[in-house]
Amino acid sequence: MTGLAFVSPISGAPLAPDTPHSLAAPGERWPVVEGIPYLRVGREDLVRDVLTLLDAGCSDEALVRLLADQDDWWTAPPADEVSLSRLVRGRAELSLRDAVNLLAWGRVGDYFVHRWTDPTYLAGLALVEAHWTAPQRVFELACGIGHFLRELQNRGCAVAGGDVVFAKLWVAQNWVLARPAPLACFDAGAGWPIAGPPADLAMCHDAFYFLEPKAEILAALRRMAGPAGWLAVGHIHNRERPGFSAGSAVAAEDIETLFPDGFVYDDAELTHALVEARPPTPQPPGRLRHVEAFSVACGPGLRRPPRILDNGLTLPLPGAGLRRNPLYRSVDEKCAVAWPSERYEAEYATRATYPAQTNAPERAVSGPTVEAQARRPELVGLAERW
Repeated sequence: MTGLAFVSPISGAPLAPDTPHSLAAPGERWPVVEGIPYLRVGREDLVRDVLTLLDAGCSDEALVRLLADQDDWWTAPPADEVSLSRLVRGRAELSLRDAVNLLAWGRVGDYFVHRWTDPTYLAGLALVEAHWTAPQRVFELACGIGHFLRELQNRGCAVAGGDVVFAKLWVAQNWVLARPAPLACFDAGAGWPIAGPPADLAMCHDAFYFLEPKAEILAALRRMAGPAGWLAVGHIHNRERPGFSAGSAVAAEDIETLFPDGFVYDDAELTHALVEARPPTPQPPGRLRHVEAFSVACGPGLRRPPRILDNGLTLPLPGAGLRRNPLYRSVDEKCAVAWPSERYEAEYATRATYPAQTNAPERAVSGPTVEAQARRPELVGLAERW
């Protein structure tokens, strides 16, 4: 998407640049660091301190302050200033793995660097491909470090995203996205600061269960999609099935109320349909009480039932460079999965679509000869500086 228009999350007044590093409305100023507006409410001291640093020409110091900010669910110790300063200075040479380590993301870092192969990500790709409408403009709420936005950029979409954690957006811009995109840091549950332009597809993957108030946030996403667009809301945790994540899960009745126009799926059904190259089967929410997570496609832009998952988002583009799934490690002449943590194994081992061992090459080029390994995925298209 070519730019985003912003309004104040407090007053609703239009925001406009008053300096190269800030947006303003009457009585308000908000920082913009490396092109990313910081519009979080309840962070008045941080906003003031960052603006003071920016006004004094101390842009790296301002960036370090914002990189330390986290969401309200975060319970681990914050990254120390020395590590964050090293990250800012070395961003051109450091890898994505270096970045998540210096940010002290811990288990969240494990999930981010391996997200290209995890079942919830593959289910999200399958959800979008099953209802693909060749969107020109895509917006993703809670976009994290931009995995989905990168794939859609590679398919020619103009993308934009928002997240509550500034550091995730900054990592997306520097390590993950195929090219720069409009991004904004804001609280989805506060005043919605995105005023447009509308998107053909609005997404929220693996995060909606965190967000409150759900009805109001969903209404804002529907407005973002406009009268002709549609929504893909993936991996919404089921309150009736205990899981690994914090958040505010929902039940089947909530899905029915929130998404009366939705194609509703068992998240695992989408993953299996991808591997089997078939259409995923939607179900009435009442039949999905047993599932770990729901996924939903809805909105006026949906014009047909789910399609066969035989190409598109769920497979790398022809000719793309692929690497062996980095979860595999070579030991005693065998290449087998080595889980990054016990928690990661507990969450994904039983649902993984890649086999425990592989004979996949270390590097390959996407095409018919490696399609089966890419579909599982034993081979994957990682970010260049992974």
